[in-house]
Amino acid sequence: MVRAATDAVIELVYFAGCPHVEAARATLREALAGETDARWVEWNVDDDDVPQRVARYPSPTVLVDGTPLGDVTRLPAEARACRSGEAVTVAEIRAALGR
Repeated sequence: MVRAATDAVIELVYFAGCPHVEAARATLREALAGETDARWVEWNVDDDDVPQRVARYPSPTVLVDGTPLGDVTRLPAEARACRSGEAVTVAEIRAALGR
């Protein structure tokens, strides 16, 4: 896992083709601005090596230390969904990181 300066594990869960993924990346970049070693790991739910613990989140979902940010409901095994509207805010990410 990749850790931010706060030593938190930050993950972005998505699937290819979701129109909100790039906005989530931009929000992560803004929230982590100024932390030179801050990084996150990305999980494409369509990949064979995606961990089962993240596979049923809607796209995009940001997790900090395994906890999804924002209003997130895990999906049934046969479902796949793209979130509508803003997935997570800069303030929510910073609050989860204790900043």
